Amino acid sequence: MVDGLAWRTGEVTIDPEDIPDADHESVIDRVCAIYVAKASGKVCVRIPHPSVRGRRTSKVWDVPATCAAVSELAEQLLAERVERVTVESTSDYWRIWLYLLEAAGLGVQLVNARDVKNVPGRPKTDKLDAVWLAKLTEKGMLRPSFVPPADIRQLRDYTRLRIDLTRERTRYWQRMEKLLEDALIKVSSVASTMTAKSVRDMLEALIAGERDPQRLADYARGRMQAKRGALIEALSGRFEAHHGVLARVLLNQIDVLNAEIAALTQRINDQLAAITAVAVPPTGRDTLQAKPTATGVVAAQRLCEVTGIGELTAQVIIAEIGIDMTRFPTAAHLVSWAKLSPRTVQSGAVLHGGRTGKGNPYLKGALGEAAAVAARTDSFLGERYRRLVKRRGKLKALVAVARSILVIVWNLLADPSARYHDLGPDHYLARTDTQRRVRTHLSQLAALGYRVTIEAVA
Repeated sequence: MVDGLAWRTGEVTIDPEDIPDADHESVIDRVCAIYVAKASGKVCVRIPHPSVRGRRTSKVWDVPATCAAVSELAEQLLAERVERVTVESTSDYWRIWLYLLEAAGLGVQLVNARDVKNVPGRPKTDKLDAVWLAKLTEKGMLRPSFVPPADIRQLRDYTRLRIDLTRERTRYWQRMEKLLEDALIKVSSVASTMTAKSVRDMLEALIAGERDPQRLADYARGRMQAKRGALIEALSGRFEAHHGVLARVLLNQIDVLNAEIAALTQRINDQLAAITAVAVPPTGRDTLQAKPTATGVVAAQRLCEVTGIGELTAQVIIAEIGIDMTRFPTAAHLVSWAKLSPRTVQSGAVLHGGRTGKGNPYLKGALGEAAAVAARTDSFLGERYRRLVKRRGKLKALVAVARSILVIVWNLLADPSARYHDLGPDHYLARTDTQRRVRTHLSQLAALGYRVTIEAVA
């Protein structure tokens, strides 16, 4: 161990290891690469030389990023019998190229610009970048990014906008709380949340001109009625007319956002009902074979059975990874794509633990919330968090639980007949060798200078 960050392997592997190529790592004769910009794209087509055997030729030209020009390019590539097209994922500018070329029937792959940038030994120009991208494509040296089908992309747009609007609504409530602080109203110190109906009624009364704290406290409902004395003190402020004008504007914006979020939720439910896919139940342990599955609504309901996953979280997970797990042959592939597994960096016989990476922020956010909820439950996932947090800390324990949840999600989506069954909080204890634990504790006490006699409890 070196500073707690590295360790040496016990032995060096000397026997040859067979590592098969991935599906995208095949040598291709006719390829095209597009170096994407906002207004245009630098297109490079590499095909066999028409007259010299064994030689290849590259053609490079600019194509405007318009529907007509890209559609014309698609026809030209089909005439050239191009087998694979690589598009660099620059901002959102890649969408017009991938969508139109894919619709024309071409084999298109989207690649991360980080995988091909900063290549030493050549100048940095768009033309040379396009040629280099084409050469990497023909050698099968690029890993395509995950691009979900059109129906999942539509669902993803809905769920992401709902998340953004929800965050915006939270900001308006924060502005409202700041406004009340300026008016010396401390209702947020008494109420558990600003979104409570009682608080909303008090705000409406303040806007309407009511200033008597006792009458304002009469709007308390439910358990808040027991806090009447604290409410009277908190509502005794200096709420003036201009505060009422500003509060009205903020509440109107919140109401608009509530309506938009509700409309998006209905669209999400409708889109889920229209989604079907071909999922693959495991025949071995991690291999997949095609089998039709139910709609996205049924898949979301099954995900809701997992500890920590609610309806909204299940919708976000399906929107980000889809319900067709053939894109991820094993659960490890999905976990690696989501950047929930730490990288292993090896140099000789020394292994270093690397960072997990950024990954999909919407997916990691949803899984993080689910992990935080599961950590507070009396379940297998909750016990897993409590075991890890003692020696790894809260953040790493939450990442580990999020990874476990994603593995469960993969198995549920890969096999339509699978259902979630919690292993229980005593799963680890039941699998622990009791005699081994006894020997460990006795040896530790002996090392401290104690002689212990144990007796079994009747």
